[in-house]
Amino acid sequence: MTWSSYGSYLVIAVLIVLAPGPDTMVMLKNALSGGARGGLLATAGIFAGNAVQGTAAALGLGVVIAKSQPVFITLKWLGAAYLLFLGFQALRGAWRGDYTGVTETQRRKASGFRRWREGFLSNITNPKVLVLYLSVLPQFLVPGRTTTWDALALAYTVAVLGTAWLLVLLFFVHRVRAWLERRRVRRALDGVTGTALIGFGAALAVES
Repeated sequence: MTWSSYGSYLVIAVLIVLAPGPDTMVMLKNALSGGARGGLLATAGIFAGNAVQGTAAALGLGVVIAKSQPVFITLKWLGAAYLLFLGFQALRGAWRGDYTGVTETQRRKASGFRRWREGFLSNITNPKVLVLYLSVLPQFLVPGRTTTWDALALAYTVAVLGTAWLLVLLFFVHRVRAWLERRRVRRALDGVTGTALIGFGAALAVES
């Protein structure tokens, strides 16, 4: 793999990462409810999911999963159901609008593994991530010349860039935290986030 081909891949990877998707919404959901720590833990979970799917694609396991119709369909419906669940959670919070009683201690208790798990599951149960790896990676792999390490480096590039972008968004959210804490703003953001997650879930469910 040459630096020129890697540069071309990097441009495509950046464009993919910048496109808003379920990962962005899940991170924002956790950043709004759990502060910087909540967003960071969700981002770590998303990175882990990306790394697992990227590794599977680079090692050839992704092709097996994608071609196994029962496995792929099951993964698709699990992903759609989970995104819908997270979306309804956010909409319920927007409907109730009760944010005054949430203390920092309660936020920490609600954080930890649960927030990491939300990020991980939202990514790992999304077969579109795997399909994305399988459609882009082969274009930059040369049979007989590209090593497994090259394939893994390409796959992990997407995971690292995705994490970096989420961290930039998290930093922005943290900087305007005081404004986001306003009840009206928070309800609007929860409503938008929940609607987006339900939209992503529904799109994943109906996609053939």
